[in-house]
Amino acid sequence: MHYPELNLLIGGRVVAAGSRPGLEVIDPATQAVLGRVPVATPEDIDEALDAAHRSFPGWRDTPALERATILRRAAALMRERTPLLAWLITRELGKPFAESEKEVATAAEMFEWAAEEARRTYGRLIPGRVGGIRQMAIPEPVGPVAAFSGWNAPAITPSRKIAGALAAGCSIVIKPSEETPAIALEIGRALTDAGVPAGVLNMVFGDPGAISQQLIASPVIRMVTFTGSTSIGRALAMQAASGLKRATLELGGHAPVLVFDDAAPEAAADALLTAKLRNSGQICTSPTRMYVQQAVYERFVQRLAERARAWRVGNGLAAGVQMGPLANPRRLAAMETLVADALKHGAQLAAGGNRLDLPGWFWAPTVLRDVGADCLAANTEPFGPLALVQPFHDADEALALANRLPFGLASYVFTRDAATAQLASERIESGVVCINHCQASLPETPFGGFKDSGLGKEGGVEGLQEFMQTKYVSQM
Repeated sequence: MHYPELNLLIGGRVVAAGSRPGLEVIDPATQAVLGRVPVATPEDIDEALDAAHRSFPGWRDTPALERATILRRAAALMRERTPLLAWLITRELGKPFAESEKEVATAAEMFEWAAEEARRTYGRLIPGRVGGIRQMAIPEPVGPVAAFSGWNAPAITPSRKIAGALAAGCSIVIKPSEETPAIALEIGRALTDAGVPAGVLNMVFGDPGAISQQLIASPVIRMVTFTGSTSIGRALAMQAASGLKRATLELGGHAPVLVFDDAAPEAAADALLTAKLRNSGQICTSPTRMYVQQAVYERFVQRLAERARAWRVGNGLAAGVQMGPLANPRRLAAMETLVADALKHGAQLAAGGNRLDLPGWFWAPTVLRDVGADCLAANTEPFGPLALVQPFHDADEALALANRLPFGLASYVFTRDAATAQLASERIESGVVCINHCQASLPETPFGGFKDSGLGKEGGVEGLQEFMQTKYVSQM
């Protein structure tokens, strides 16, 4: 397969690099330059905004059944093109090819789910207080959307945002990550080939700060949806608030895990390590702060460390590889800083803790035990293959530890006791609580955080509603 020429998608036409400056796209497994993504000019952004504005009325008035047909057709094209799409994810992000194939399947499901829900955006009739009056609550698309997605889920995150917006009847200008542009563009190509009208979907790349400021300031944009760090999310929320624009923000996490002594510690360790090392730990829902009840603590740590040391790390295109490289040198430097700081604060190294002697940005799966609350890693999302393990004595202490940080995106509980499971699900301050498994998000389920982890929901019925506003009509 060949890495494609990169471009912008504006108003239904492909805008090649031409005289525009470009940003290098690097293969994290080899550090080879894959290509150059063109940087959108302010004029390009204005053109994309105009296209979204002009195309919105027609797409809004397109029957939901027709919109659904187009989205299903796009999903089918993505499934047909899975080998290419998965290959692009692995080249740009580094994750094992089998993981990339699963991501493409999930991304296609985003469009299939949204297509079905587009047909179910029901309003309601409200009984009148007097005879002869009809009162209606009618959902309508909110309008053109500005969307921003990161590099760590380069097919799922853009797909979730585009699918929700288009299913609701909105047009969209999306800025995917400049580190993983080809997979986003291929999703855009599938939608174009499926029949999405020109201008309904626009895709630009470039300076994130400049693009976000220009898009959000435009009166064309009526909603902002962003996936990324809490600090950037706060800044975008402030920009959106100045224009009284809706903002859906899926922000950072630092997912706690509670393993109680009635659970099977080895089985819990196996499930958690698999989830922890998926995409090299570069997932906002990745289980990281692992609190284990004292009676099973040693068994859990031993199993987790043994499995981590045996994990097969390498180029994601090689057979049998379980974990690829980190996405960029920034993450590699962060791992070094976090591990060194934790050890200085008294944590013990149980597995990994070092760079690997491979051409790209590789880090060994790392387990730190006896980690206190005073080190940097215990308070800052590692976003890498780093598991922190600490013992606890009783449920009150465990819940206090789980809720210690201002983040609340995902959390995990392992217990065989129904009362403990219920207590944890009620008391943990998190948008997602998984009991005895680690599947935090599906296309049909609502996903989003509490506290500093975000606003609003993506996915499920709730995710589609984010792109709609309710009009009350009262007719005598």
